[in-house]
Amino acid sequence: MAESENSTATWLALGRERATELCGTAEAPHALARVLASSDFVYRELGRSPGLLSECLNGDRLTRCHARADYDAMVAEVMSADHEEADLKRELRWLRRREMARIAWRDIAELGDFETIAVETSALADALVDATLARAEADVEQRFGQALTPSGERQRMVVFALGKLGASELNFSSDIDLIFAFELNGETDGARTTHFEDFYPRVARRLMNYLGEAGPEGVVYRVDMRLRPFGTAGAMVASFAQMEDYYQTHGRDWERYAWIRARPVAGDVPAGFRLIEMLRPFIYRRYLDFGALESLREMKSLINAEVRRGGLEHNVKIGPGGIREVEFIAQAFQLVRGGRQPELRGRLVPQVLARLADLELLPTFAARGLARTYAFLRTLEHRLQQIDDRQVHTLPSEPSARARIAVSMHAEDWAALQRQLDRHRELVRAHFDQVFGRDDDEDVEARISPLAVLMQPDVESTTGTELLVGAGFGDDAPRAFEIVRHLLGNLHVRSLGERPKQWLGRLLPQLIEAAGGTGQPLVTLERLNDVMTAIAPRSTYLALLVERPLAMSQLVQLTAASPLIAHHIRRYPLVIDELLDTRTLYSPLRKAALETELRSRLTADDAGDLEQEMETLRREKQTNVLRVAAADVANALPLMQVSDHLTEIAEVCLDEALRITSRDLQAGLGVPRCTVDGRRRDAGVAVIGYGKLGGIELGYGSDLDLVYIHNSRGEQRVTSGPREVDNQLYFARLAQRLGHVITTRTPGGVLYEVDVRLRPNGNSGLPVIGIDGFLDYQRNEAWTWEHQALVRARFICGDPAIGTEFAEVRRQVLLTERDPDALRDEVRTMRARMLSHHGNRDPSRFDLKQDRGGIADIEFIVQYLVLRSARALGDHLKYTDNIRLLEGMAASGLMAAEDAKALAETYQVFRARGHALALQEEDSVTGAAEFADLRDNVARIWTEMMGTDSA
Repeated sequence: MAESENSTATWLALGRERATELCGTAEAPHALARVLASSDFVYRELGRSPGLLSECLNGDRLTRCHARADYDAMVAEVMSADHEEADLKRELRWLRRREMARIAWRDIAELGDFETIAVETSALADALVDATLARAEADVEQRFGQALTPSGERQRMVVFALGKLGASELNFSSDIDLIFAFELNGETDGARTTHFEDFYPRVARRLMNYLGEAGPEGVVYRVDMRLRPFGTAGAMVASFAQMEDYYQTHGRDWERYAWIRARPVAGDVPAGFRLIEMLRPFIYRRYLDFGALESLREMKSLINAEVRRGGLEHNVKIGPGGIREVEFIAQAFQLVRGGRQPELRGRLVPQVLARLADLELLPTFAARGLARTYAFLRTLEHRLQQIDDRQVHTLPSEPSARARIAVSMHAEDWAALQRQLDRHRELVRAHFDQVFGRDDDEDVEARISPLAVLMQPDVESTTGTELLVGAGFGDDAPRAFEIVRHLLGNLHVRSLGERPKQWLGRLLPQLIEAAGGTGQPLVTLERLNDVMTAIAPRSTYLALLVERPLAMSQLVQLTAASPLIAHHIRRYPLVIDELLDTRTLYSPLRKAALETELRSRLTADDAGDLEQEMETLRREKQTNVLRVAAADVANALPLMQVSDHLTEIAEVCLDEALRITSRDLQAGLGVPRCTVDGRRRDAGVAVIGYGKLGGIELGYGSDLDLVYIHNSRGEQRVTSGPREVDNQLYFARLAQRLGHVITTRTPGGVLYEVDVRLRPNGNSGLPVIGIDGFLDYQRNEAWTWEHQALVRARFICGDPAIGTEFAEVRRQVLLTERDPDALRDEVRTMRARMLSHHGNRDPSRFDLKQDRGGIADIEFIVQYLVLRSARALGDHLKYTDNIRLLEGMAASGLMAAEDAKALAETYQVFRARGHALALQEEDSVTGAAEFADLRDNVARIWTEMMGTDSA
């Protein structure tokens, strides 16, 4: 039998001896023998507390997980006794030791999993800190009175736990990281008053004395306050205002990392959560913060240096593949993405890993493997500390001590445990390298581009040109060199901080090299120059592109493919986030998914923060338009789907904009209501889309033609708020505010340009009209061109009941009997007017939309036939897009089937060409010969339908 197996057997024999001794019988439970073999601490505590041994063997103290309420009751019993201070401290220490012995027994005997044991350990600490804080406050209040708010209420200090206690994952034998704060400044109300800046530090010192003063029984907890603002040089207790100012002005990335796991555990806990909410913009950036990866990487490098200096390779916490690396993996995603994805803001590492899998940020197998490894390593850490209740993280080197750890981990021997540990650590290292990259010298050398010479300020033009010729720029290399030098000389670039300059120095050579491999190297480089000039001051995007080579590659590909996309990225750098994942970049979301994503993003904003909500709307619109454009240039979407996607993006944005606007207006004025037939009901509003939005034919950069309609009618048409206003005034304000939300230019740009001239009476009409008034206007006052516009009008968002009424109004108006000849003359006159104002004057060119035989002719033919023969269309009349209306005309005999098909196909060809030109930022004009046959056929059909006086 090998020595390690002999040692394992020796330890188990010792455990049986100890169990027999304590129980007074050889029939002691086998599990107890393993516990006592593994932990001298438990053996000593059971020897000192025979009652605890009896409770554990005969009651449910071992099998039941104690909750916070259980520990509150235990601590309250100790605190209620009339103890002198020294006796109280001793009793608190004994209480902690007894309970930790019970927890260790449960843990080693595997009567609870890692998460349960960690929560139980944390609940005990919470109860002890909370109770001792109350005692400390009472001690200080005896001298100075209570700390009262301006409203006369007692104000308690807040105790924040960070680290493992903050996450409710406290180690078995651990320091507790605490920060103390108070909400409002003031003075106490005692006979001897003092300012809160003096009062609360006194409370904090008393609290730390109760917890941390050592006696023969040890301490309750060792308290570490070095994480507070300014560290050991800072105030022991700070006000909320001081805390907020510190983190906004001086906060460092490692402090963001620490506050991820912060939790108020004692004192005024609700106030504590208010402070955490105040600090949320510091902890979680509102953008994807890839600069945090570099900070975490630096922290890990410092830890690695400490490991090498101290020979700590076998430290399960900070050694290679250890606990800290698992935490860094989870918290890297939290720091980078937590501002945009609130689902990642949890404190528990296993919980965060599971959410990363749900969000497909980590493969499911990786997240589950890391969670299993984390539980294994944390359990091993506990077993090391349970030997003697000491804060130990390093595996022993002596064979006997190693065998003991194997016994505590239920392993056959040390060799088996070592194999298991090695597998877990290898898994962690592999995933850590995937997230953070390797930092070994060979890898760094491999990442250095030969074009890095171009970053040097004194590089000769001949040298730079030669390098660029070799990079694929050929005869354009001199011009390419000028572009690079101009970019590096840009004021924004020259004024970058040291770290952003380093990022740019790594990124730019890679961009140049990638541009050289495209079909138009110089054009691509010029576009990239514009993009980089715009984003350089926003160093977080430099960090993103450096950290994620795939995103950099996608940027080059899309920039090369389309100047519209390049300018879109330049104007709205926030869309760079989308370049990270090609699964979503080239697969635009459909409407239901868009709604879910946008609502999730808005939920992450501060409720009622209109400015931030407007930015979120713009960010989501720009992001999703980029997805459509990327799929478009990659030929992953046919024309009709491009328009469908762009239209759905607009619909979802309008719906959320209307919801936000209504919420804010109703907060002050209440809900618009009216009385109809003696019944009081709410009055709603609907947004009606005309033109390309109504026809589901939006293109890149399309304006929105909108009309607002309400259904307030009857009597008592006023709002329900404390300050009643007439419903018409309410709806007018709603339209005004909605226009503000949609059209105001913010850092994220304009959501959409809006045209409301199609409302009844145009610019002189009411901003919002009632549905009854709308019907009356359409029947008695509307011009023929307004009825033409109605063909492409449909409900977009708002009150669905109004949408149903509007559809019926539209149907009734379109079904109106009209004189065919008079109708033809009016439509033809309107088309001629359009041609004279907007048509192309160059016979060698063809304007796809406005010229004869183009898109406008097809639209006017469709509108004319709908107004002339709506009844014949039957169910097809409900459609607002030209393609399905043409199908209905063919089916009903209003047009020859071959002509309807030809118009539909030509319409799609022209619009597809228009989309392609838009992506190249060119006007929708082609050479006259390109579509001559298609134009001639459209002109023929026009003449047959409308006569020879055509456009």
